[in-house]
Amino acid sequence: MRPAVPDTLPLTDLDWKPLIRLMGQANRALSTYNGVLYGIPNPGVLLSPLTTQEAVLSSRIEGTLATLGEVLQYEAGQAPAEESRRLDIQEIMNYRTAMVAAEHELERRPFCLNLLKQLHGILLAGVRGQDKARGRFRSMQNWIGRPGSPIEKADFVPPDPLHLMKHLDNWEKYYHHDEEDPIVQLAVLHAQFEIIHPFMDGNGRLGRMIIPLFLHEKGLLSHPTFYMSAYFEEHRDVYVDHLRGLTTEAGAWNRWVAFFLTALTEQARVNSQKARQIIELYDRLKEEVIEATHSQYAVPLLDYFFAQPVLQSSSLDNRPNLPGKGTKHALLTKLVNAKILKVGREAAGRRSQILVLPSLINLCEGKEVF
Repeated sequence: MRPAVPDTLPLTDLDWKPLIRLMGQANRALSTYNGVLYGIPNPGVLLSPLTTQEAVLSSRIEGTLATLGEVLQYEAGQAPAEESRRLDIQEIMNYRTAMVAAEHELERRPFCLNLLKQLHGILLAGVRGQDKARGRFRSMQNWIGRPGSPIEKADFVPPDPLHLMKHLDNWEKYYHHDEEDPIVQLAVLHAQFEIIHPFMDGNGRLGRMIIPLFLHEKGLLSHPTFYMSAYFEEHRDVYVDHLRGLTTEAGAWNRWVAFFLTALTEQARVNSQKARQIIELYDRLKEEVIEATHSQYAVPLLDYFFAQPVLQSSSLDNRPNLPGKGTKHALLTKLVNAKILKVGREAAGRRSQILVLPSLINLCEGKEVF
């Protein structure tokens, strides 16, 4: 199989007319979701578990097995017994760290190839693939196929590394191009990135990370908090087939863009519903926490649990807006007795108690976890 030769962007043979209805649906759904974001006082805190869930699902497409609950438990000091699970969790945490870094960088400079390399360096730090030119564009030919299979049996061979920078420069220029519809532009950018496959590892996760960053930078989202991986995982075979067909099949770009617009529309609706449910849960729990504690510290305490739904009680020591240890311990006990919090691990010796906000985790997972 010969290396793929990506189309030059912007595309000249995209048939826009059949996409008009889907474009309208996608833009309306995204606008509705952004309206929900505007109604959240601090989306970075209240939607933090969903950001972690996106990292979980995006990494799962690449083969990791760790769950949202396991990630949160690990952060609270409960390491998994299996080393492979710990590496899975570290990959997920790296994904989230990279997203936070990207958001900060976009506040001071436009998206660029150097930022892309920086994010890749964060993504592969200390995990599987860290020895595969971390933070650098590839200088070798890579390919996609079954583990251990030779290039002759590859499912897809990305472009020759000798031409890589030409394709990346064209991709970067198109990122900042003024396209007729930015969501269609995003569909093309995401797919073209996967075709180019500029790194030796981590391309899938980076390609999905670009989606919320682009939407935020284009002003379509007030906050880069948008989650597509759930749809891609649920429709994984179709997702991969559409991507693979882009360099070999006539009319493949229109089919891909239609799939992406449908995916974004559906996921925007799901994200809107989930964000509303989180807001409703927060408002309900705020009343319950105030009722259970009758304390001025009730809301700050709840905010900490929304930011980190599984945590060691000792991690709340000396936090701003919270009382001293004795008062804090009494408040946490009241919240456990009111069944707002659960004890995930009892304190023993120097080992702190671990507390869980089960209603938030169960909502994000869509099932009973705690």
